[in-house]
Amino acid sequence: MTTTLEDNITEAKQRLDAHVREIVAWHFDPQTGCPFWLEQAKRLDFDPREDVRSYADLDRFGNFQDEWLRGGPVRRWVPKAYADQPVYVFETGGSTGVPKSRVNVNDFRIDYEMFSETLNDESFPKGADWLMLGPSGPRRLRLAVEHLAQHRGGISFCVDMDPRWVVKLIRKGRPQEMHEYKDHVVDQGLTLLKAHDNIRCLFTTPKLLEALCERVSLVKTGIKGVFCGGTQMTPQFHRFACEELLEGKVQFVPTYGNTLMGLACCKPFDPADNYDIIYHPPSPRAMVEVVSFDDEKTVVGYGEWGRARLTTLTKEFFMPRFLERDECKRTPPCEPYPWDGVANVRPYSGFQTTVVEGVY
Repeated sequence: MTTTLEDNITEAKQRLDAHVREIVAWHFDPQTGCPFWLEQAKRLDFDPREDVRSYADLDRFGNFQDEWLRGGPVRRWVPKAYADQPVYVFETGGSTGVPKSRVNVNDFRIDYEMFSETLNDESFPKGADWLMLGPSGPRRLRLAVEHLAQHRGGISFCVDMDPRWVVKLIRKGRPQEMHEYKDHVVDQGLTLLKAHDNIRCLFTTPKLLEALCERVSLVKTGIKGVFCGGTQMTPQFHRFACEELLEGKVQFVPTYGNTLMGLACCKPFDPADNYDIIYHPPSPRAMVEVVSFDDEKTVVGYGEWGRARLTTLTKEFFMPRFLERDECKRTPPCEPYPWDGVANVRPYSGFQTTVVEGVY
């Protein structure tokens, strides 16, 4: 590890600790905080504004509970400082039962503007239009990709897609209808690609990308860059996408993100990584740790597998120590991202039921 990287790691840790103090002070201040955390403070045996001085101190809150985000009243999550602002509600999950909800004011815009700074202008040209071929509806993805396109001077063309319907078809054993729906979505995408010459950038999911490339050469349609997220991506798919689907001529940018975290960026491609897909969270706004399967309070060593534990730290949303439904491998800091990353994210194997992915 170079001296410069060591210095950057130290600086990033200091910045994270300072950010934690700012966000905790904000959410537990009666003037600015959200009703949920102000109420929770009454049950805590410590004073967050006095006793939380670093990222490590967030362990004192224990694990954030999944059920806290299911159902209403949703406004208990709106900080008092934003009470008069227009509020979005974005959902995650919901294939069965009540989905989890997250309020947003500007976080989705901030997250994708930060992500925009990591994109190569040659592969994702400024002023180029985008095709958004993926989950829409109550998720933030559609608005976020649209903002990304607009932020870079383009227009986003969006195709509707409901992954919850796909999951239902799979669970009911109706694969033919699932494939028909996938073809329906791809048909709409192809129509837009043929009709609008300025579409040079594409957001889609791995399975839709493969289905699209079975029908057309994205190189010949003029696509320069593909931003891809959704279901798990393996090193094998990463290589397949780069070398076969995109013919080695279109930049492939995989991402790991969700409504609760924002957007993690992929470590720049390095042959030494052997096509591992390595993501780094948007520190200090969110952090992902890899904790032991047997002891969720213990972070595993580099190169070891464990369960993803997410902490989100924005003025709009504070979520400490949330156990994700994913497992992954812990990876070390790198030059562009001097904090821990995670590799080869996949559904958590400890669940009793299998995660159904469908075309998403």
